[in-house]
Amino acid sequence: MIRFAGVTVRYPESSTDALDDVSLQVPEGELVLVVGPTGSGKSTLLRCVNGLVPHFTGGLLSGSVVVDGLDTREHRPRDLATVVGLVEQNPASTFVTDVVEDEVVYGMETMGLPPATIRRRVEETLDLFGLTPLRARALENLSGGQQQRVAIAAVFAAGPRILVLDEPTSALDPVAAEEVLASLDRIVHDLGTTVVLAEHRLERVIHHADRVVLLDRGRTSPLLDPAEAMRTSPIHPPVVALARLARWDPPPLSIRDARRRVGELRGRLAGIEPPAPRATSPDPAVTLSGARVVRGGRVVLDGVDLVVGQGSVTALMGRNGAGKSTLLGALSAQLPVAGGRIRLGGGQVDPHTLKPRDRVHVVGLVPQQPELLLYTDHVADECTSADRDFGVPPGTTADLLESIAGAMDPTRHPRDLSEGQRLELALAVILAGAPEVLLLDEPTRGLDYGAKHRLAAVLGRLAEAGTTVVLATHDVEMVAETADRVVILADGEVVTDGPVRQVLAASPAFAPQVTKVLHPQTWLTVDDVAAALGRSA
Repeated sequence: MIRFAGVTVRYPESSTDALDDVSLQVPEGELVLVVGPTGSGKSTLLRCVNGLVPHFTGGLLSGSVVVDGLDTREHRPRDLATVVGLVEQNPASTFVTDVVEDEVVYGMETMGLPPATIRRRVEETLDLFGLTPLRARALENLSGGQQQRVAIAAVFAAGPRILVLDEPTSALDPVAAEEVLASLDRIVHDLGTTVVLAEHRLERVIHHADRVVLLDRGRTSPLLDPAEAMRTSPIHPPVVALARLARWDPPPLSIRDARRRVGELRGRLAGIEPPAPRATSPDPAVTLSGARVVRGGRVVLDGVDLVVGQGSVTALMGRNGAGKSTLLGALSAQLPVAGGRIRLGGGQVDPHTLKPRDRVHVVGLVPQQPELLLYTDHVADECTSADRDFGVPPGTTADLLESIAGAMDPTRHPRDLSEGQRLELALAVILAGAPEVLLLDEPTRGLDYGAKHRLAAVLGRLAEAGTTVVLATHDVEMVAETADRVVILADGEVVTDGPVRQVLAASPAFAPQVTKVLHPQTWLTVDDVAAALGRSA
């Protein structure tokens, strides 16, 4: 169905190959997972399938990519549109209409399908992806996760034989992500659709995969059995890390399989207490009293009361559309409040009353779409510009970027970075302003486990130095590693608020993998388990 033969890709102005001599053959009717670190070439590989590389991106492609008998060197993306459907990392950038149902209809209308067929497919697709209640909603008023589901549904409705998805669950809450992956499972097994996807949150998708491709620095492995791939892959989910710690071979890929083998490990941990929570300051850095926010005529936050201590890390969680991003928007004064009050920082000031040049030192927001903060032509220029804008010594932003992301080519254009690398660059830019309160909206989108671990270390150091961190995320593993406290929102109200271990261990939806495997013990991370075993040896 898809054949790569000696494919090498190099983008303009790049000194290295994005893909290096890739040869693969993907059979029809399989779900193939592409696994690799941030910036390894996963998005490039996926874009080769529908011809966006090189016809849209530019650059040089050698070798050949043949899709359902069509050579992408001779057939442009429009020629492949009926065969391949691509869902990008940033779904909002692909929308062409304003309303959910119109977006689902659009692709079918451009293909000239009969009205009766369109009507039938619309109803089936909206039901399949849980979008029926949102069919008349404006796309701009949806949460990032809801937009992601719409983008997948719109591509699926057009009926391509191949679905290519780049980080399809990155903005979805755990329940919605499982529903989307179950839908993909059904179309693979029942309809014979071929699905190729890249996903960093392997804990969500590895047990759905038929085959795995490991990718690093542009070079790929052959198609591997998932368990075989996870034996050696440096990128692996927590359940596999736990298996390596416990020396289980082959490693289990699902919670159910791991729980069948956990008895001996649970016995070794019996009587050992998980680590105590980090002490945080009682002094308030964020105070909301009866906060009410209205967007598009709809009440999104209603009477929210919340106090966040200075130097703490607080995670906002909840289903898509619960109001997490809206809360961050209100805290950063990007959205007005219709009622109540918000106070930030040691001086407990109202951010809405501050001038932008003063506000950036009180509160900084890294949005879901980090490219909104990036406007120059090179990574180095972004760093230099941030140094100048914030009045900090030259090299400050570049040093922050290196501590977050490691080495990044300073000559690359931000648009040529992966989604994860753009997020890391945007975070460095915001941190250059040294805000008292740092807000992050889905900060782990596009980040591999190593990059998330580095980000967790950065946030930990910031919190120790007194910066207050509030992050809205569906990444339960990141929350388990970094947060002191969890606040769960539902329908614009706070429904749960408490210490991270207490909240996550009690939640079937938001519990991390280690907690689910070792239940009823309340361990959160593999690192905690490893440290405990070291103490008990």
